[in-house]
Amino acid sequence: MEVNYIEIAHRVVNLSGAVIKGYFRQPLAVIDKGDMSPVTVADRETEAAMRAELARLCPTHSIIGEEFDSQLQQSPYTWILDPIDGTKSFISGVPLFGTLLCLCLSNKPLLGVIDMPILGERWIGTKDHVTRCNGKVCSTASTTELNQARLFCTEPDMFTPLQAQGFQTLEQEVKLRRFGGDCYNYGLLASGHIDLVVEASLHPYDWMALIPVVEGAGGIITDWNGNTLCDVSDGTVVAAATRELHTHALAILNNTAPLSR
Repeated sequence: MEVNYIEIAHRVVNLSGAVIKGYFRQPLAVIDKGDMSPVTVADRETEAAMRAELARLCPTHSIIGEEFDSQLQQSPYTWILDPIDGTKSFISGVPLFGTLLCLCLSNKPLLGVIDMPILGERWIGTKDHVTRCNGKVCSTASTTELNQARLFCTEPDMFTPLQAQGFQTLEQEVKLRRFGGDCYNYGLLASGHIDLVVEASLHPYDWMALIPVVEGAGGIITDWNGNTLCDVSDGTVVAAATRELHTHALAILNNTAPLSR
């Protein structure tokens, strides 16, 4: 990268983490947005701080976030951010929420960050380079069979009834299934601790930063049809440690594979 965008990303998430820590486990008013998802002053102040720093460091770049209107420029570079991915965990005092930051060039991710400000863990992936967690190279597990796989999902009610059927079939095939985690799940997958993450009803600011992190660790991440994720994807996500596991999961989610048990 001509400009040190990795250093810029670190600066921005260092700033966001400082704002978040000031509000964590403190009394906060919670507002329900139109889709009934919660938001707090912490979400908005964190995103405002991130936007201000990006505008200062990269004034010609576009910025897209969850809480405010998009700031669009003529530059082919766009920053996509989610200040608190996992607001339900945040307002409950659970430290399994994170900040997501992605830099795209012509809508293709160049750099992605998953920052867990309370846990002190940060994954950063860049196009064509390995993913690192706190500076150390990380890689996905070598699991190829569903009956050995650890499957995670943030919450079951993110699925439509038809999607829920596919997920329920898949969870019968894996070694274990756990709910919760939000973006932390994808960092754990990149570090080889879990094998599959299957979700739906997501937005571009939820998944764009995940792409370089998962792929740079050797994993696969697509929608449920196996298509490359982009800013107009359908909101479904399958992330897998290996291509074989990804193929098995897609077949079951799309009802094209027989049960193995």
